[in-house]
Amino acid sequence: MENKVVMGVLGGIFLLDHVTKMLAFVHLPHKSIELLPFFHLTYVENTGAAFGMLQNGNFLLTLLMLGIIAYIIISWREFCSYGPLVKWGAVFILAGALGNLYDRIMLGFVVDFLDFRVWPVFNVADSFITVGGCMFFISLFTQRATKREEK
Repeated sequence: MENKVVMGVLGGIFLLDHVTKMLAFVHLPHKSIELLPFFHLTYVENTGAAFGMLQNGNFLLTLLMLGIIAYIIISWREFCSYGPLVKWGAVFILAGALGNLYDRIMLGFVVDFLDFRVWPVFNVADSFITVGGCMFFISLFTQRATKREEK
């Protein structure tokens, strides 16, 4: 049952990312729509990484994503043994990496569209990668506290 939940969440995140990117691809090219004064939907074709690093580095970033995906799959049992924060953090990172990898392979770039105007434009996959990374980071502190209490 647990594996079905994990696969369902993974597939749900991937699908949400894919559908939102395709909606942006079809309805937002070359324009920005203001939804709130601080939030716009802005279509961007990103061939690099976060914050404009490695522009036109699609091949290198594709290899990096494949490596991250392989590492998460190979380390899955170990991640699960560290508790729910690490396990679900790994699921979120994996789903986001798969979403962006799909774009890089199928389109040659990643579709970004969430624009807060004070931060680089990003997408749903990027959001889940970030949340998953934060979950990993938080688990470092909670595990240290638990280990200290056990001593």
